[in-house]
Amino acid sequence: NKMYSLYFDGASRSNPGPASYGGVIYDENNKEVGIYYDYIGKATNNVAEYLALFAGLKACKDNNIKKLMVYGDSKLVIEQVKGNWNVKSDNLKPIYNEIKELLDNYKFEFIEFNHILRRYNKRADELANIALG
Repeated sequence: NKMYSLYFDGASRSNPGPASYGGVIYDENNKEVGIYYDYIGKATNNVAEYLALFAGLKACKDNNIKKLMVYGDSKLVIEQVKGNWNVKSDNLKPIYNEIKELLDNYKFEFIEFNHILRRYNKRADELANIALG
């Protein structure tokens, strides 16, 4: 089974404000095999980041991807999903729980969450901004 990479990003103007997310999936040869983006209305940046991750994980599940490296520039989302930080925010808990449920039910053979600097997340950022309009 091949290893894929998921890069996700959320965007929010004026935080909270008009918000969106985007993401990209690469195959093991670093070829872009899928993109996604959506406008979500008024939301915080953290909500947008969480929805970006959730949408990306769903896309991987829908495409039967079993081995995944996940990259995001939101330290909060990465650390919370890894279980290192508690989820205190009431507006994040429902999305966090949906992500946990997906991870419990889908059973990736391998999944790893990695925090990266914003400059290494340009494609996902670009897609989030397309959705923002």
